[in-house]
Amino acid sequence: MLNILRQRHATFATAAQRLLHSSQARPGYIVLVPEIGEEGPLGEGLLMPDGLPAFSDITIEMCLGAIGQQASAVEKAVKALEQDIRSGKQLKTADIYSELDIVTAPLETTWGVAKALYLGNSTLIPTKSYMNIHERARNARAAKFCNKTIYNALLQQEAQAADGGEAEQRLRQKYLLEGKLNGLMLSKDAQDGLKELLTQLGRERGSFKNKVNMSVHAFAHVVNDFQLVREFPTPLLEATARDASQPLEGPWKITLQPQIVEGFLKYCPDRLQRWNVWRANSIKASQQQEKSLENSTHLEKIRGLRKRQAHLLGYSSYADLSMQTKMIGNVDKLKQTFAQLLKFAGPAQSVELSELQKFASASGAEHKLEAYDVSYWKRKQLLEDHQLNEGKISAYFPLPRVLNGLFALCEKLFNVRIEQQPKAEVWHPAVKFFNVYDGDASNSAAPVGGFYMDCYSKEHKFGKHNGWMVGIRNSNKSAELAPLCALIFNFTEIPGKSPLLSYDDLQMVFKTFGTGLQHLLTQAGYSDLAGLSNIEWDASQVSGYVMSNFLDDAQVLQTLSGHYETDEPIDLQLAQKLRLLKTQMAGYNLCQELYVADLDVELHRSSAFWLEVVRKLWPVYNIMALDKKDAHPCSMTDIFAGDWAAAHFSHLYSKLIAADISSSFQEQRSDEHYASVGKRYKQTFLSYGGSVPTAEVFRRFQGRDPSVEALLKSLQLFKPSQTTEHN
Repeated sequence: MLNILRQRHATFATAAQRLLHSSQARPGYIVLVPEIGEEGPLGEGLLMPDGLPAFSDITIEMCLGAIGQQASAVEKAVKALEQDIRSGKQLKTADIYSELDIVTAPLETTWGVAKALYLGNSTLIPTKSYMNIHERARNARAAKFCNKTIYNALLQQEAQAADGGEAEQRLRQKYLLEGKLNGLMLSKDAQDGLKELLTQLGRERGSFKNKVNMSVHAFAHVVNDFQLVREFPTPLLEATARDASQPLEGPWKITLQPQIVEGFLKYCPDRLQRWNVWRANSIKASQQQEKSLENSTHLEKIRGLRKRQAHLLGYSSYADLSMQTKMIGNVDKLKQTFAQLLKFAGPAQSVELSELQKFASASGAEHKLEAYDVSYWKRKQLLEDHQLNEGKISAYFPLPRVLNGLFALCEKLFNVRIEQQPKAEVWHPAVKFFNVYDGDASNSAAPVGGFYMDCYSKEHKFGKHNGWMVGIRNSNKSAELAPLCALIFNFTEIPGKSPLLSYDDLQMVFKTFGTGLQHLLTQAGYSDLAGLSNIEWDASQVSGYVMSNFLDDAQVLQTLSGHYETDEPIDLQLAQKLRLLKTQMAGYNLCQELYVADLDVELHRSSAFWLEVVRKLWPVYNIMALDKKDAHPCSMTDIFAGDWAAAHFSHLYSKLIAADISSSFQEQRSDEHYASVGKRYKQTFLSYGGSVPTAEVFRRFQGRDPSVEALLKSLQLFKPSQTTEHN
């Protein structure tokens, strides 16, 4: 079967490419029709002979047609494998994985291409079309993990699994865990019950999300006075102005979009107006706002359904179920980590708020600071005490200069070479494609992968710069495919000018690129283990945070900088001050993160009403009193409508692991040391992907288990005389 699949793969590549080239002269949409029906997957016509996507000719019809055929091919392959197992045919585990890898490869590529086009410019792939592609691809991909025959066969292969390699054992564990979480070990009646439960849960999650969206749109605060927006950064002005092309002309509409609320609270000098927006945000989707939009009922139903789901699958709570896909392993260990961090963050928060109150009072504030005052006065304090003006700082970081410095840093750290390929087809003239060469590879002259970089938003207006790493194609050694990804940002393109990056923008660009490196430099043998695949949720952001932590080094900042007018690098003293943007109010900020993370876990472990859980946990992490009308859980869409239930802590835990890794780079400040640690990091975190549990990867890199100490040090919350415990 393995050879047959390879032959079909090659046959359809030739046929589809011939169809593509013969149709290029025709105007309008191009629709590829398979030459031999459903005997093989359609879609290689999306690719050029060099294996890169033919972005100049890709259409919606092509993606929709391809995904349908490719999804069907995957499902047929799973059925064929099932029949082989039932007939008693002896199959090696490695062959099973390779066969499924080969047939899944075209599907994954088409899915990735559609995702890149959707995020890069959704006029090419509209939302409705992309969601159809997404659902069809996701369901087909899940077929191999939701097949009871394959699941039982893998369960019975204990002896063979023990003789297999590390990757095969890890992949077997993935299949078995996916099968268990999908209820394959349940009776038919119990499986039907789980399916109905998940359908109900999907409806409730959809209702929760819709009501949050409606609540966001139900509020609008119009500002007519320019004095209230005079300090807004340009992206925030553009996002709120009636006419984005004339951001200095009012009125400015303040909505409850998260980035708008965050910016308004940070830059609006009028306390009453800050309170108005903060209050509206804290009560949205609750009975305090409008009863028809309240989410309290849906929240409780979601919690109840998730508890039933966990019980059906054999877990005492949904939080315990969630821990099966997390590096931390169990709730008790997670709670210990929370306690270790709070031991330092709690006292620091108290000091920080006291000092901020003194500063505000000295600056004319005649009131006790509340939650809606903190970000405003924090910014004022940075400006007054340290002369940190974020607008002036960004003048030193034009986007092209930053990218060149980032590439040079990665080349030095990881012995790679990044070269632009100007002839590659792209979906927009501003998009660039780069090949990545690995100096440690057996053939360093051949690229190990490539990435597209799309820096500019088209119709998207988020009000805040964002970055995405889109995996177009995983490394797939069975199908002999190199990894591809797209790095997509939404900076505003101004003719003749380069975007100037804020400190937050720098963090975002480095984090996105670090995630891309893990996708591109993987050495894992199977697609389902390559790059970010099969990495525990609470370790999935580690590579991004490791890269962004290099911005703590003032000398690195200098190499990235060059004033947009004079090309002068940023002054070393000013570069050193930029760390304050990370460390100022670090105790307060960490307590906020800990509160949300612990609240998420407790809401998926406790049977108490959600408001009781909030009231119990709030004083543990917060000095400021809980507002009596605050209903923030009613709008936590990532937790109750998204996929981060009992997993929100993953963001913080990834930071913790990354800080520990970064501490090894920071032991010495020399090119030789950076390169030495970079090689060790490349051979572990960037190479293994999900083929080795992240806890073991960490031990191979660091020689011990993780500690909270490095994170606390990086936030300047830990002194050498203090002690912590290893996790």
